[in-house]
Amino acid sequence: MHSNLPLKGKTLLLTGTAKTASIIDDITALGGYAVMAPLIETCERINSDDTEYIRLARQMDWLIFTSQNAVDAFASKMQQHQVSVQDFQGNIASIGTKTTTALEQLGFQVSFMPSIFSADIFVKEFPSIAGHQPRCLFIRGEKAKSTLKDGLPFELKEWTVYETVERHDQTSIIVNCIQQHQDVTVIFASPSAVDVYAKDVVPYVSWQATRIAAIGHITEAALQQYGATVEIMPSVYTMQAVIEEIMKVGDKS
Repeated sequence: MHSNLPLKGKTLLLTGTAKTASIIDDITALGGYAVMAPLIETCERINSDDTEYIRLARQMDWLIFTSQNAVDAFASKMQQHQVSVQDFQGNIASIGTKTTTALEQLGFQVSFMPSIFSADIFVKEFPSIAGHQPRCLFIRGEKAKSTLKDGLPFELKEWTVYETVERHDQTSIIVNCIQQHQDVTVIFASPSAVDVYAKDVVPYVSWQATRIAAIGHITEAALQQYGATVEIMPSVYTMQAVIEEIMKVGDKS
């Protein structure tokens, strides 16, 4: 019975946005107990110059998306400004399978996705043509790092379409979960969630009280800066890959 329930006895605490809630059914089916405690949420940013950016986007050689949140906000702006997929003639670049899936559901065809879902790998692998300076627009959130802008060998225009808001109402849920369960793995998918956890939760329960899992080496680095030991960091940067790694480890002593 236990072999068919590889997460039996394990509690997985998810700190990302509510979009990750769809994974809860998968965790439950594997015998685990999932707790959703989003430390961040996103909301669309309405800019006075959105009309100009829509016009600019339609002229670009490349539109670059690094998150599903950016795709969702961009889709909202398309609807507001009454433009369709056919109005954008450029190529689409995406980081991550969920980002790519969201783009394809809108009707876009993704032309480039890096082998590892990270901005620094994107910079290394992004296709270039000698003598050609592509016109690129990065569709981003306000907390996006400057990795693409600093690393790509040409001018990168940026359009901020969503904001990340810290949630400080989850502290008691997280602390109670950790105190009431023996084998807890806290899953982080962004440095923003790590920052909130460090400020709000760590004063009550230490990093050592749980197993720590990270999606992506940028999130892993953020955790390490706080002194947290990252026990789980899969080579594929997805929630499913994290769960597969958690299934392999023994109980948290």
